[in-house]
Amino acid sequence: MTPGVSCCTRAGYMCTIEASMTDYRTDQDQNITTQQAMTGLPTLTESSIVPKRSIAGRALVAVIAIMSFLASLTTGAVLLVRSAAIDWQSDVAREITIQVRPTPGGDLEAEVARAVEIARAFPGIGEIRPYSKEESARLLEPWLGGGLALDELPVPRMIVVKLASSDGIDLAPLRKILTERVTGASLDDHHAWIERMRAMARTTILGGVGLLILMLAATVLSVIFATRGAMAANRPIIEVLHFIGAKNGFIANQFQRHFLVLGLEGGMIGGGLAMLLFSAANIAAGMSVGTAGGDQLAALFGAFALGIGGYVAIIVQIALIAVVTASSSRWTVDRTLEAVG
Repeated sequence: MTPGVSCCTRAGYMCTIEASMTDYRTDQDQNITTQQAMTGLPTLTESSIVPKRSIAGRALVAVIAIMSFLASLTTGAVLLVRSAAIDWQSDVAREITIQVRPTPGGDLEAEVARAVEIARAFPGIGEIRPYSKEESARLLEPWLGGGLALDELPVPRMIVVKLASSDGIDLAPLRKILTERVTGASLDDHHAWIERMRAMARTTILGGVGLLILMLAATVLSVIFATRGAMAANRPIIEVLHFIGAKNGFIANQFQRHFLVLGLEGGMIGGGLAMLLFSAANIAAGMSVGTAGGDQLAALFGAFALGIGGYVAIIVQIALIAVVTASSSRWTVDRTLEAVG
């Protein structure tokens, strides 16, 4: 303790020093903020070196939204076709057809009755429905027209047989018995038709996957060009950050977060519109039940109902588009900074 200096004097002296230091720190903060504003560095009120809203950003959101909408439509259409194909295959696989052709001097009605009796006694057979002569003739009207006299034509008789279960059964013994005991009888298990439906479903699914890959590639290219444009527009800021020692990872993270938000925004817009469209189509299909067009569409695509799985697939696709957008942006920034560095 210094002799002759009172406590009040020392306290006043310390308060004066602290006030001077506070004024100095305030001046220094103001100078740093001014220098940052002059050099283009992000100030304390800015959280990213990439502009949040710009014409290029809005254009990229629109592109991603369009691609997401088209991709979601493709995904939904593929799921609908796949579901309809599975239903068709299940229905056709549970049904076989016995055809009895008329023969000279033979009793067609007796042969049909014998075929029905043999089929009903075979294990695994459920419902049996023989077509009458008039019903068999009506089956030919789409090709021959109506009002024709078919008495002189050897029109075969059809017997529709439904299996008791969807599990496959060996129909070879039934085919052999019918051939041996019923004149002019043949059995068709629709195997060729099922294979054609499977091939159609596989082709549709592969085509949809190909379209999704093309749309994803177009989205990636759009993000790459947008990222390069954003880097070119913010080149002074990036150069200053390099000058003061900022690492490439910091700059890449800024761009990645920015484009992740853009990807989510565009994906939610496009995917949301697609989900609304499928919901509206489902409601419209339900309202058109009983009409010719509605029944035909229901036979081809079902009720246009994606189900929970379909909507979850579209949501996952939206998240995938956002991740691809952010990853493409980061990859572009890393490659560009490595080339510059």
